[in-house]
Amino acid sequence: MFPFGKLKFSGYFCESVSYNPWTMNILVTGANGQLGTELRNVTRGSDDRYIFSDVSQVPGADTLFLDITNRGALKIVCESESVDVIINCAAYTNVEKAEEDLEMADLLNHKAPENLAAVAAETGALLIHISTDYIFNGEKSVPYSEDDAPDPLGAYGVTKLAGEGAIKESGCRYMIFRTAWLYSPYGKNFVKTMRELLQGGRDLKVVYDQIGSPTYALDLATLLCRIITERQLDKTGVYHFTDEGAVSWYDFAMAIKEISKLGGSITPCLSSEYPTKAARPHFSLMDKGKVRRTFGVEIPYWKDSLLKCIDRL
Repeated sequence: MFPFGKLKFSGYFCESVSYNPWTMNILVTGANGQLGTELRNVTRGSDDRYIFSDVSQVPGADTLFLDITNRGALKIVCESESVDVIINCAAYTNVEKAEEDLEMADLLNHKAPENLAAVAAETGALLIHISTDYIFNGEKSVPYSEDDAPDPLGAYGVTKLAGEGAIKESGCRYMIFRTAWLYSPYGKNFVKTMRELLQGGRDLKVVYDQIGSPTYALDLATLLCRIITERQLDKTGVYHFTDEGAVSWYDFAMAIKEISKLGGSITPCLSSEYPTKAARPHFSLMDKGKVRRTFGVEIPYWKDSLLKCIDRL
């Protein structure tokens, strides 16, 4: 895991030892998704006050109802709760459906971040926003840096890029973390889907000509927890974060099968053999040098994190 310094790490939860004498108020939006749920886990015992919000309710999870497409409601919450940091985990992530549901994808991936940024600018809060590798076209053969020109192929990437642009133009203090291939024990994701299909005895075909880096949501949540606990909040800008290593979806699926000790067969295929509505980048590796240098983190290797996730499952 990460070298926490004064953060104590036990099991999957970090117990914070305050670097500063004051407690901060952190609003987490989209708190019942994969990353939001891992943030609940990793900040358990924190000296800071985390306010977890969503438009859905999960049994056993204390959740403030907050619709981030409503700028007025968002401002009321941020002012009444004296919010210092907003972590936006909310997004429209169905890449296929976004092609047909562009209005909703734009509302959640563009307009909602625009609202968050506007309120952050008005209240002085720092906005931490999660973006995606899908803002790139995948035509490079070396990892993308934060300075590479974006060129999204589909509606999902277009709307996420628009959200980034709205944040940058708002005048608020922000950190944007682009990530990829997110998975966890929660919600819907590739790891859980592969396990369910293989447990059902399915014979599968998985593409091998799309290359990227899987990201264990707990690893990203741990980084965000560290940044806040260590008060590294002045290091604004755009960052890339995934787990280390390069892998195809086929290789990823085979690792899930082998670690889970499941039957069934997985055959590699080309993307052209598996037609989809949304075009996807064939190469979306991202350079993590900046995030390592800036925050002093050691990023886990993707297969080590996959082992930990499947152990939890």
